[in-house]
Formats: sequence, C-alpha cells, structure tokens
Amino acid sequence: MRPGRPSLRVLIVLAAAQIIGWGSVGLTAVIAPLVAADLGIDLPAVFAGTSVLYVTMGVCAPILGRAFFRYGARTVMIAGSALAGPGFVLLAVAHGPVAYFAAWTILGVAGSATLTNAASILLNEIAGRGARRAIAALMLATGLSSSLFSPTTAFLTGLGGWRATCIVYAGAMWFLCLPLYRWGLPPRVRPPTGAEPGPERSALPQTSTFWLIACGITLNAFVTFGLSATLIELLVAEGLNRADAIGYGAMLGIVQVGARGIDFLGGGRWDGLTSGLFAGALVVVALILLAASGGTPGAVAVFIVLYGLGSGVLAVVRATLPMAFFDKAAYARAASRLALPLNIVTATAPPILATILTTFGREAVLLLTAGCVLTATLTFLALTRCRPRAEVQAPLKA
Repeated sequence: MRPGRPSLRVLIVLAAAQIIGWGSVGLTAVIAPLVAADLGIDLPAVFAGTSVLYVTMGVCAPILGRAFFRYGARTVMIAGSALAGPGFVLLAVAHGPVAYFAAWTILGVAGSATLTNAASILLNEIAGRGARRAIAALMLATGLSSSLFSPTTAFLTGLGGWRATCIVYAGAMWFLCLPLYRWGLPPRVRPPTGAEPGPERSALPQTSTFWLIACGITLNAFVTFGLSATLIELLVAEGLNRADAIGYGAMLGIVQVGARGIDFLGGGRWDGLTSGLFAGALVVVALILLAASGGTPGAVAVFIVLYGLGSGVLAVVRATLPMAFFDKAAYARAASRLALPLNIVTATAPPILATILTTFGREAVLLLTAGCVLTATLTFLALTRCRPRAEVQAPLKA
C-alpha cells in the first residue's frame, strides 16, 4: 500500500462490509408488516426501531471517539461486528417490544463502531486529507446497499421468514464482516516514538470552527434526510399523481449516486468546503424553483436533477469537511462528536417534516428547508476565513 493512499484492497473490503452492514440494518423496510403482526405492535412502532438505531449510534459516537483514538478504527470495527451478531439474534427471538427495542439498541452500538463514521475514521488514519477521494468512492459504493439488500431480504424472508433472515444477518456479521475487518484491513501505523500527539493535542477544543462545521452539516442533514423520507408526499402535495411522484423519487436516487461519482472524479481538485458551498447553492436554487413552479412536470424534473446533485454531494461533505480543518489525531474526535447531532437529525427529521407538511402545507416545508440550507451555506462561507493554509497539515485551534 502506498503511503498516504488507501489501497484498492482496503476500499473493496470496506465497501463490501459497509454494504452488508447498511443493507442488513435496513431490513425493516421489507419485513415491517410481518414484524408488526408477529409481535402485536403497530407499524409506526416497528419503524421506531430504526429511530432507536440512529439515536443510539449518535449517543455512542462521542464515547467511542476515545476508543478510535486509543485502539484505532480497525480494532473498534472488529469489536462492533462481533457485537452486531447478538443484536440480530435478539431481534430474531424477540416476542415483544422490550426485546425488539433492546435488539435495535445493541445494533445501534455496533453500528456506531462499524458503519460510515468508523469507515471514514479508518481511511483518515491511513491517508489524512488524502482520504477524501477514497471516502467519496466508498460512499458511491455504499449508496447501492438498499438496492442490493432489499431484494435479498425479501428473498430470504420468503424462504424462511423474517426471524430466519435476522439469523442469517447475524451470521453475516460474524463470518463475513468480522473477518473482512480482521484480515482485510491493515493495522494502524503509529507515528515514530515521540511524534505521537498526546491527549492535549488529540483532544478537540471547543472552537468556533468546530461549531460552524457542526451547524452547517447538521442543518444540511436535517433537510436531506427529512426530504428523502417525505419527498413522495411533498410531490403529491405539489399536484403530481402518486405514480409520477414515485417515479421522480426513484430518479432522485440515481441522480444522487451520480453526484457522488462526479465528486469522486473531482475529489483531488477541491476540498469538502468548496463542495459544500457549491452543493448548498444547488439545493437552495432547487427548493426555490419547486416553490415557485406550481408543480409542473418540467419544473419538478429540473428540481430532481438540481436537488439530487446537491444532496448527493452533501452526503460526501458530511464525512470529508472536518478533514479540511483537523489533523489525523483530531479527526476521529471531531467525526465522533459530529455523529451525535447527525444521527439524532436522521431519526427526527422525517417525522418533523411530515408533521409540518400535513399541518401547514408544502409552502412551509419548502420555506423551512430552503432556510436551513441557506443558513448552512452561509456557515460554510464563514468557514472559508478559517481554512488552514495549504502547507499546514491542519490546526487544532481556530
């Protein structure tokens, strides 16, 4: 492996494990009606398990930040894969809401140790700022997880039921992901004696730079996660019939993956801050266009393209923006602390926007989301004054 650049093997190992990880925890989208009938709970309660997953991931992230720094991402990801197995086993044997939500709590702890945030920290350990393009490539691959695992989950459930599917996914954690992390990823290379930063350097200070980053990416995440769940209903409110709205929703996913590909191809030419400014401007324009268009098919199609390009790039920005400001030692702490508001937003944004849509209408949703993205873009603009010099690796203080 060349210094400063993750090898192709590392990227393939991470992509495979991340696709399995995200695809398996997304099984609720397929098995929810069966779980509701089997456990005697309503459908919203079944989907609340996913909210428990995201909130637990967020709460655990700052705690695991110390483990990432002390032991390295590879070791933490191995432990997380080992823990995910019992989580799926408990889900398989659950016969009531207590065991059901306990299983999702365990899976949330495991997800915090293994999923996107952990993979980004590992790539940053290897390459520092040079990891940006690798992270974009990884997110390009993991964007296919639901497309690959939704039919897989449906097939397995048809063969043996949803409980057997959970057991299969427990086995996948133990016998696929864990070995991939253990033998497919390189151990962390520690700096020479005396060069490793002490706790005072690795600790993330309370700086205006950090809070601007947190504000910007959290506001953008609120919009992108919230609209991803409510887009079809929003387009129906715009006047489209449901079949057309579903078609546009499917088109959005393709555009977002394409945007990640474009960002990957240009990853060496611009950093996360530049991408964030450009993507935020695209999203604001798209939302204003939709608000002013009256829901005509042509305007909706342009909205999907502009919003898809912007939101697809913002997904990469969430992982790569801290690299422009913090060195390797501080990145793990920064990413772990940022994961708390990000995962809480992931869990709460969809019901909040759905409530606003049903209570106040489409105009309120578009006004709120455009305002959030505009504010986020202004915080990114403010961050340009804090950008480190190119020759400085990354300051720990603003």
